[in-house]
This record gives sequence, C-alpha cells and structure tokens, in this order.
Amino acid sequence: MTTEDRFSMSAEKYLAKHNILVYLEDSVAQLLEHREENPKTNAVKFFSEYFNSLRDGNHTMFREYNFVQATPHNRASFVRLFWKCYRQIGKKGDLLSIQEYHSLLSLLCPDFPFEPVQKTARIILLDDALDCLISFADFIYAFQVQFYYEEFMEKCHEIYLSLMQTQRSPRDPVVVPSGTEDTKVHQNSHHPSDGVDAMQYFRAVYPLCDRSTFSTPPGNCLKEILFNVPRVSFYGFLMALAKSESINEHIGRLPPKAELLEGADSELTSPTIRMKTKMRPVSATGNSKLSTDRVSSTQNVHTTQPSSGSLSSHSTKGKNSHVNTKKLKKRKDSSDESSSDTETDSSDDTN
Repeated sequence: MTTEDRFSMSAEKYLAKHNILVYLEDSVAQLLEHREENPKTNAVKFFSEYFNSLRDGNHTMFREYNFVQATPHNRASFVRLFWKCYRQIGKKGDLLSIQEYHSLLSLLCPDFPFEPVQKTARIILLDDALDCLISFADFIYAFQVQFYYEEFMEKCHEIYLSLMQTQRSPRDPVVVPSGTEDTKVHQNSHHPSDGVDAMQYFRAVYPLCDRSTFSTPPGNCLKEILFNVPRVSFYGFLMALAKSESINEHIGRLPPKAELLEGADSELTSPTIRMKTKMRPVSATGNSKLSTDRVSSTQNVHTTQPSSGSLSSHSTKGKNSHVNTKKLKKRKDSSDESSSDTETDSSDDTN
C-alpha cells in the first residue's frame, strides 16, 4: 500500500484492512492473563515485546489455531515460521507423510486441525494417493496457498463444480422415439476429467478478486495461469497457484524455490505470549534452535522463555537470593577463621 492510499482511507477502513483491533484486543487479553500469574508485569514492556514480536512475525508461535488463522498477516507469518523451523528437513532430502507434517505443525500450534493438511496433500497428490510421501519444498508452497487463500479456494471449488454441472447436461444423449438406429447423437467431446474451459473459469473466478473480504491472488496472476491453457482441472489450477512465483512474491514470506533451502538457519526466540495450555520448557533462559528432527507423532512443545520476560522474574529472584545467602555464609565463615588465626598468632607472640 502506498502512502497516498493509506492517507486516502478513512480511519475505520484502515483499522479494518490491517486488523488493528484484532491485535489491540489480543494484546490486552494477553496482558490481563499474564497479570493473573504475575501481578508485577510491566504493561509498557509487555506491549513493546508483543508488538515487536508481531512485527517480526514470531507472534504465532505456540498460539491457538483461532488466532493463527485470524488475519492474513498471521497466516503468512505462520507459514514463514514453519519454513524457518523445519527447512532442515528439506536440506536432508527427507520425504514425510501428511500425518508427519501435521505433527510438525502441531508442535507450533497444538490445536492445528488435520483438514488443511489433507487439502494441501490433495493439491500435490490428488485423492487417490494421499498415503504417498511428500518433499518439503512441494509441501511448503502448496500449504502456503491452501492456508493463506483458504476461503478463496473454497469459492473457486464451488464455481468449478457449478461449471462441471452445466457441462454434464448437454453431454447426456437425448433419444428421440422417431429416430432410426442410424441416427447420430451429438455429444460433447470433452470428458469430465478434462476439466472446464479455462477462459470461462477465469471469467467466473476473476470477480472474487475485487469483491471479496478475504485474501485473493492478484488478477494478473490468475491471467498468467488461465490464459495459457485451453482447459483446466480444479487441482491443476491449485497446483499452478502453488508453483506461481508471482503469487509467492505477493504473499511475501517465502523465498523463491531456488533459494528455499539456502542460507544458515537463524535462531528463533519464543514470544512473550503463551497459550493457556501448560507447556514444559527445555531451558529457563537463553535462545534455542527449534528441533528439525523427523517427527512421526505429536510431542510436547519445547520452548524457551525470553531472558527479559516477566514470567520468569520470580524464579530468577528466588535463585539469586539463595545464591547470595550461600555467599554471605561463606564470607562469614572465612572471616571467623581469619579472626581465630589472628588471635592464635597474637597469643604465640605474647608467649
């Protein structure tokens, strides 16, 4: 969005477009929840950490699914988070099942449903091969378009089924009683598996780009896909969306496919915000890299608390006070020993 577009919008439209109220309400709700555990939580520091995490895209880590899919920014950030955490799988060349990919997603979002993963697999494998293994690169780009454009793809499926239905009606032969055996019956030459006319499908789908309240691909990207083929199937259309570099640039979270596995793994720190469900941390301080080992079943989520986080202040103070007490005791014992040695030396000199 350009500066002119931003200032030409009304305040209400700007707040709605960028989902500002969603984040304001969530930040206040999270602050109140944290204050129940730690009444001394600094509100200014908490909000600073919350919105820094929101800016960096780490705010969806370990959050509930309703929050993860609540806004386009959340969805795109979660896709990038998944890539940063598990791209080591792609570097190793491992192939995983959809159950294993769901387990990996559940480590970042414990209540992440299985249905979006199934739909992602259908884009790559179709219905008759859901038990096959999938590479990380194929999964991540298909998952991106499925998760980010979920509502748009549901509408496209409805439109596709409607067009298929209109195609089927003239295909059925009409038998005229007065006809002879030699009478030729005209039938549509296209088989249902051939899909629908690409231009007709484009004309039906394109209006969604301007009238929808949910995220949609740019119209130019749809033209690139549908103007180059005479006919298109639904899953062929979805696969083209997943492979489109233009759409990947439009979402703006994943690198191009050629650079997907390049670069060093960056360290991730868990955000200040935690889910209400209790999770067992691996360590109390410092940063840690999230594990990228192959996962075949949902495990406990491993996270680290930020060193400046308010939730660990009590335990840190308790440990420090315990250590200080020990140090004072040692100092006192050493001073007593030195004083007793001095008295012994003085008595020896007197004698």
